[in-house]
Formats: sequence, C-alpha cells, structure tokens
Amino acid sequence: MLTKLRICLYMALLIPSVAAASEATVKQAMQKKYPDVQVESVARTPIAGIYEVFVGGGVHYVDENVNYIIMNGRLIDIERKTDLTEERMRVLTGVRFDQLPLDLAFRKVQGKGTRKLAYFSDPNCPFCKKIEPDLAKLENVTIYIFLYPVLGQDSYEKSKAVWCSKDRVKVYDEMMLNGNPPKTAGTCDTPIDKIVAYGRQKGINGTPTLFFADGRRVTGAIPADQLKKLLDSAR
Repeated sequence: MLTKLRICLYMALLIPSVAAASEATVKQAMQKKYPDVQVESVARTPIAGIYEVFVGGGVHYVDENVNYIIMNGRLIDIERKTDLTEERMRVLTGVRFDQLPLDLAFRKVQGKGTRKLAYFSDPNCPFCKKIEPDLAKLENVTIYIFLYPVLGQDSYEKSKAVWCSKDRVKVYDEMMLNGNPPKTAGTCDTPIDKIVAYGRQKGINGTPTLFFADGRRVTGAIPADQLKKLLDSAR
C-alpha cells in the first residue's frame, strides 16, 4: 500500500512538470518561427495536441509542433505561409465553369483566349478597378464579364449603359481602366436582373468575384502573381 501511495504521489508531481515542459517547448518553437513576436503565454487546451498561444493581445491556437496556427478562425500552414481555410473555401464555394450562365456575360478575349475566367464586377467597385489592370495583362484568356451592380442605383445604370453599347468591351474598359463613364443610354433589354438573381442564389456577396476554369471561387482584388498562379493551375 505504501509503495502504491508513493507512486501516486510521484505521478501527481510529475504530470504538472511534463505539461510545463510541453508548453515551454511550444513557446520556444513559436519564438523560433516568429522571432519578431513576443509570446506572452502558452497553455494546453482541452483538445489533445492543441495549445493556446497568447500573443499581441490576442489568443491563437497551434499544434504541438507549431506547423499550423489558427488565427481569427482561419487555419494557416506556417511553413507554406498558406491560408488553408481560404484554399478550402475556394473549392467548397466553387461552381463548375460549364454551369455558369455564360450567355448572360459578355466576353473579353486576350490573345488566343484559350484559358477561361469568369468575373463578376460592379462599375463603382474600387477593388474591381484595382484588379482591372492585372486582368488586362493576362495572356491567352477569355474573360466572361458579368455586370453585377450591387453597390446601388448608379452602378445599375452604368451596367445597363455598358450592355447597351455597340462595343461593350471598349466602353467597359474606358470606365474601369480610365475612369470614363459610359455615354450610351441603357434603354435596351439587359440580363442584369438575371445576373443579380443568380449571384444572390450562389452567395456572391461582393465584387470582384472570380471563377476559374477548375471551378474555384476567389473574392477580392488578389495580387497579380496570385491571380496568374490560379489561372495557370486551373484545369
């Protein structure tokens, strides 16, 4: 009985020291991978192998080897510097390219136009105007432009005017690249209401929203190198 009691007491003393050592190891790994960040504390969580890290006034979570970190609800691959949550969302919210209502868009062909890209754009969207120069530099691509006026009546009127123009691509480029609004009266029949209805059905809540040939969806003005990489890798 005495021997068992000694063993229990020994284990009780050992467990906290093991936990502290594990937390210290995690903290050391964090400091190694983020040398410019001061880690204030590390603590175990109820989930095996997951540690709480308090840094910069915020709480994040890492695995015991600090290969991954959960920040603001997003899972980050530290070594690759990749947002895994964003990668998965591109797939999960994607739409097969051949299932997009391409008949509601107008086409902008650059080079041979072999590659394909669908683009939901609002005429008054500042992020659309930010990405437009990068889109214009893409080679060998057909861009299907969906006029998606979600920022108000002025956007709606400009979208109608673009659609009713004789040269939609030229008028659209003048508006988005050079800041010259369309002069055409938007009095013809347009597919804009159908586009808006489709967008709402598919949860397209912001512009720019891009769909690549492999179905992946990207929202926002992504950097030019990332845009090119996604287009090159799409199948």
